[in-house]
Amino acid sequence: MLDVRRLRILQHLAAYGTVAATADALHLTAPAVSQHLAALQKEAGTPVVEKHGRTLRLTAAGELLVAHTEVILAELAAAESGLAAMKGGRRGTVRISAFASAARTLVPPLFERLTGTGTGTDPAPDNGTGAAPDLSLRLSVQEPDEALDELHKRSTDLALVHSYTVLPRSVPAAWEQTVLMEEPVLLALHPDRAGREGLTAGQPADLSRLAHLPWLTPGPETSCYEMIQRACGSAGFVPDIRASSSDFSVLTALAAADAGAVLVPRMALPDHTAPLSLHPLVRPVSRTVFTVSRAGTGKHPGLRAVLDLLHETATALDDRTAGRSDRPR
Repeated sequence: MLDVRRLRILQHLAAYGTVAATADALHLTAPAVSQHLAALQKEAGTPVVEKHGRTLRLTAAGELLVAHTEVILAELAAAESGLAAMKGGRRGTVRISAFASAARTLVPPLFERLTGTGTGTDPAPDNGTGAAPDLSLRLSVQEPDEALDELHKRSTDLALVHSYTVLPRSVPAAWEQTVLMEEPVLLALHPDRAGREGLTAGQPADLSRLAHLPWLTPGPETSCYEMIQRACGSAGFVPDIRASSSDFSVLTALAAADAGAVLVPRMALPDHTAPLSLHPLVRPVSRTVFTVSRAGTGKHPGLRAVLDLLHETATALDDRTAGRSDRPR
């Protein structure tokens, strides 16, 4: 009979890539991992890993076992979630990996609701609204691809990610997804430059008529950079990039200094900046913000509490910022 603990080690090897990294993630020694893999091969009656240079890679049998292990672990997670719900278990720690603008706008209210800090209130009670005084959070700020990789490695419980209409994001079908909001991508210009381009605040902008402008973009390691490349490419030009920063507050500050144009998701607009002229696009580009959790974990009371609070926060933020494309800042 196959040992679930050894199957879990094989699944971690598939996710982490090396015996050393697998051992570190599972708090085992490398020899112990190797011994468990050797025992699993005896149980399976066929090799599940093979040497590839200095590393190990899965055989076809190993890949088959990993695929079934994902299902088994999802069922175990669902069982644990069900038991926790029966015991009223809104407690423990939820690890969140979120992209920067979501970490700035959507996550801080979670800490306020769960701790009562910054609001002048006590920690929110467990009253069915998703709040839980015994629940703590751990946050890491990561690009969506990195957050999903951490989820696959089981190093985080919830990935807060995004996709663009021009840049869809692939997520394993078995994972659980919840859409929080959809927001427009806006063109941000200095008001004087917008005027010279014949644009009034809030007027839709045709990118094909703005190919001559200098552009400000996130770093090429980000999906937001690729979004701008695709949006400009569909308008028939390659942007002339004059400045690059993965911090949208830097990019919008530069745009406010008339250094160039920037495409920015509405949520990434800083709360306070110099005046900007904001414009939706004639060919709209939007960003979908959503959460991803591993199969079977979404009904765990602690994670469910966080998901409910995130949904409330996203709805309130969407209502509050809906007019930001219509007015100058």
